[in-house]
Amino acid sequence: MSDPAGILSTMDRIETRPLRDRDELDEVLRTGFDLIRAVDPGLRYRLVGTAAACLQGVDLPVGDVDILVDRRQDVDAVAEALADLPCLTAPQALASAPQYFACYGLDGVGFSVSTVEVSCDEDGWECQGPGPWRHYVTVNCGGHHIECVRLELRLTTEFLRDRPDRYQPLLAHLGAHGADLELLQQSMTVRQIPEPLARLTRGLQATGKAPENRKRRSVSERTESSFANRRPHGEA
Repeated sequence: MSDPAGILSTMDRIETRPLRDRDELDEVLRTGFDLIRAVDPGLRYRLVGTAAACLQGVDLPVGDVDILVDRRQDVDAVAEALADLPCLTAPQALASAPQYFACYGLDGVGFSVSTVEVSCDEDGWECQGPGPWRHYVTVNCGGHHIECVRLELRLTTEFLRDRPDRYQPLLAHLGAHGADLELLQQSMTVRQIPEPLARLTRGLQATGKAPENRKRRSVSERTESSFANRRPHGEA
């Protein structure tokens, strides 16, 4: 199975600037979610991509903000909320990927929202199947509780994309703070991570057993007990 990285790569074709630092990411997310919450306070979403990793404390480059949603109508709701911002891509089904996608410019930074419409029951992908909905952490950001996909799932995406400048900081962070080793192994198996890359994770310790001289970042984790209630994708 190929990696449906459309939500993570579509932005490559849009001329926006990368975020300068974590403080700017906080500001962009706060502004974006202020607008979104005013229109759809109950939006079910996950922050994915490098922004999700940075918000959880990983020191790595962030090119844009990517939000995963489950239904096309959720993309439309976010588009309504961001309607006063420059529209880079109006809500549309992409020909190049199984996505319903929209993107706006927030202070020059790409702020995108997308479905990933792939039939998948495998748990271990960052942006498809049950993985992003089951495995996430919640980070407080400017009064918003931002739901971010877990770093273990992000790491395997970066392995598949072969981006050392992204996966090395993730490995360093997980090495310092611990990892969900069972989830990581499951994700690497499902996504068929090549052995040379999988070998890089072998020194990681389980969460709670990381070196004691490094404090774990304060995030609260919530895991959905069942995927059975996942809402179906909306119709175009």
